[in-house]
Amino acid sequence: MHARTAPYLAVSPARLSPSLAVWEAVTRGALAAERAGRAVVALGGYRRALALARQLIDFAPLSPRAPLPPAEDRVAALVASWHNLATLLAARGDLARAAAHLCEAHEAVVALYLDTHRDATLRRAALRHSRETHLALVYHEKAHGPHPLTTRALRAGQLALDVDRARTH
Repeated sequence: MHARTAPYLAVSPARLSPSLAVWEAVTRGALAAERAGRAVVALGGYRRALALARQLIDFAPLSPRAPLPPAEDRVAALVASWHNLATLLAARGDLARAAAHLCEAHEAVVALYLDTHRDATLRRAALRHSRETHLALVYHEKAHGPHPLTTRALRAGQLALDVDRARTH
């Protein structure tokens, strides 16, 4: 490992099973790299963190005694990973890819919420985080103007969550 990148890449997720602790370590390394002006290293770290977060969503302990990470934390890791990537890309001027990552985050949490085969706690966590991903899309459009992907993701989320239709009880 190169001496200049070693401090940022101390944890290799390929050799470790997915855990929140590993995700946090990888994310911290990427944040440190970004603060140090090493955008390429940070980008790689954020991508590894996203891969780990995706694995955490589908995490199945090998033993029934092994604790399952809390659903709230797993969904938060997924959303934070996408948002970290989007923030870095937007700062580098790559608004199209930033928008795409924000859309993926929103679409993923909406899909998790709608997936009736998923655990109820995971679905509730996804619904809570859909508010955060929705706002990230709105703020991105406010800061950078509308983008076809963000406009489509916002509308698809509204339709999927049925927010336009009045509810009768």
